Amino acid sequence: MTEPAFLKVERMSVGYGPTTVLDNLDLDIHKGEFVALLGSSGCGKTTLLRTIAGFSKPFSGSIQVASRDVTQMPPDKRGMALVFQSYALWPHMTVAQNIGYGLKLQKRSKDVIEARVNEMQSLLGLGGLGARKPAQLSGGQRQRVALGRALAIDPEILLLDEPLSNLDARIRLTVRHEIRSLQKRLGITAIHVTHDREEAMVMADRIVIMNAGRIEQQGTPEDVYNKPASLFVAAFMGAENVLSMQARVSGEQIELAEGAFNPSTVTALSGRALASGPVQLRFRAEAARLAGSRDAVAAEPGALELRGRIASVSYPGGHWRHAVRLGNDEILVDADSAFAEGETVKVHIPAHSLFIFNAPQLAAAAPAH
Repeated sequence: MTEPAFLKVERMSVGYGPTTVLDNLDLDIHKGEFVALLGSSGCGKTTLLRTIAGFSKPFSGSIQVASRDVTQMPPDKRGMALVFQSYALWPHMTVAQNIGYGLKLQKRSKDVIEARVNEMQSLLGLGGLGARKPAQLSGGQRQRVALGRALAIDPEILLLDEPLSNLDARIRLTVRHEIRSLQKRLGITAIHVTHDREEAMVMADRIVIMNAGRIEQQGTPEDVYNKPASLFVAAFMGAENVLSMQARVSGEQIELAEGAFNPSTVTALSGRALASGPVQLRFRAEAARLAGSRDAVAAEPGALELRGRIASVSYPGGHWRHAVRLGNDEILVDADSAFAEGETVKVHIPAHSLFIFNAPQLAAAAPAH
């Protein structure tokens, strides 16, 4: 028997003026789950978070927490706490006063506030900083204060609106692991908005990828990375190389037609919802293997082979990145050693690393799966 959702968003539509941002959206989140809302700017992820928090009002649909309808409740009655991108700390208050601010609004006693503030400072590594003002703290410390203020009121749901985007890259790596460890230790339900794919991958139990106000795909980090449900998801999850080909679907196999830069390839359908006709293939630079044109390469069943010429070589760190020219197109391929510019090469992409979809004009005609 499936556990009922702790937070349930049902048939929710939200807009500003004549513009609809979220359209008939459904989302279930379980107690203690860490969910990342992932997408580019303007996809609706922040609007969804703010509507759950109560700062934006839906014009249809409902929001329930533990079977309690909170759709029309004010933010402070929902049992949630929101950590803003800007942290929104009071500059004239000390660390201790900022952390205890929500408790003061709840009219808790001074002893209760002091005990809870001390607990949060200890939990977040802010011991000895209680008397400082936000201007005297580093970015990572200010982020911890904002998190402490949110957690001090003991919320049922913690909402995080890109709280790491103002930190430099090195500190961001540390803090995201701290937030994830803290969430696991407390068992709190968390919803995290981010546009950073890696951040979502390392922090979340489940990733919800949004596109134009809709949920494009949701699943574990492994699922959305290895089994993208659409061209959009494949591209967003790093499969930036794209090729157009003709395909023929027969039973459980796909035949990719011979082209100017590839021999015919037969690969397994593997549950893909495909129709015969023009297709687009996507794959990641690190998934392909590069070999010299005369090098013998063991043929893997279903792998795609391409033949091209090295256009440029760069070293981003840890590997060499090659731009391989195929006629008017270029693809990127990583390798442990550098090939020479102008060299003719073979590119091999294993079957499991090929993401194949009907070209957009045929996508609607593909059979349901």
